[in-house]
Amino acid sequence: MSQNHYLCTVEYRQLSQAEFADLQARILYEDNHLMVVNKRVGEIVQGDKTGDECLSDTYKAFIAQRDGKPGKVFMGVPHRLDRPVSGICILAKTSKALERLAAMFRNGSVHKTYWALCCNAPAEREAQLEDYLVRNEKQNKSYVTTSRNPDAKLARLVYRHLSDTERYHLLEVELLTGRHHQIRCQLAHIGCPIKGDLKYGAPRSNPDGGICLHARRVRFIHPVRQSEMDITAPVPSGWKGIPVPGS
Repeated sequence: MSQNHYLCTVEYRQLSQAEFADLQARILYEDNHLMVVNKRVGEIVQGDKTGDECLSDTYKAFIAQRDGKPGKVFMGVPHRLDRPVSGICILAKTSKALERLAAMFRNGSVHKTYWALCCNAPAEREAQLEDYLVRNEKQNKSYVTTSRNPDAKLARLVYRHLSDTERYHLLEVELLTGRHHQIRCQLAHIGCPIKGDLKYGAPRSNPDGGICLHARRVRFIHPVRQSEMDITAPVPSGWKGIPVPGS
């Protein structure tokens, strides 16, 4: 008998009731093609050298448990968020969606807005920043350099200063390019390191080990249905006392 006649069973770990409920609550959008979730600080989106379970594998286990799927669950990663960053993460549930979403991220047709809680206020209420960045692989850090550097890549973003507390300043950032640690590096370069970001000049760490950079909003055309998508992630619970526009 052909191998195709057998149903292949894949074992995923069993989620506790509390973890299952938490994962369910963090789904911002889902259909047959993609899932948009609210990533927490400290979670990795895709497996790395640490060997820690990644978010895509956790949601594979979630879907297998929720839907009673005996076969392999597909969950592709078209983009990543840094481990210390929170907010919107898009996962692909089909290979077609993964291929199309990855192309959209490459060509800049996915519009991403971040909120950054900074240690200092910028000199201007809003501005466009253009810098040439170079990445140091050993340090896992980016630096502002000049256009003469052969390894430099142009980085562009627009920020708006939204609100303040006594100690911190909320900036909304729209990425116009997607460079390594771009927001962290460019804001630090104008004297506005992100709260908790020791690597880029913040004076102290956050208790959770993360940084106060949050992928707040994403806008794109659905890769299969061709409908307009506009999704917003809630403000992190740890950002207490921050004046939030529109709230």
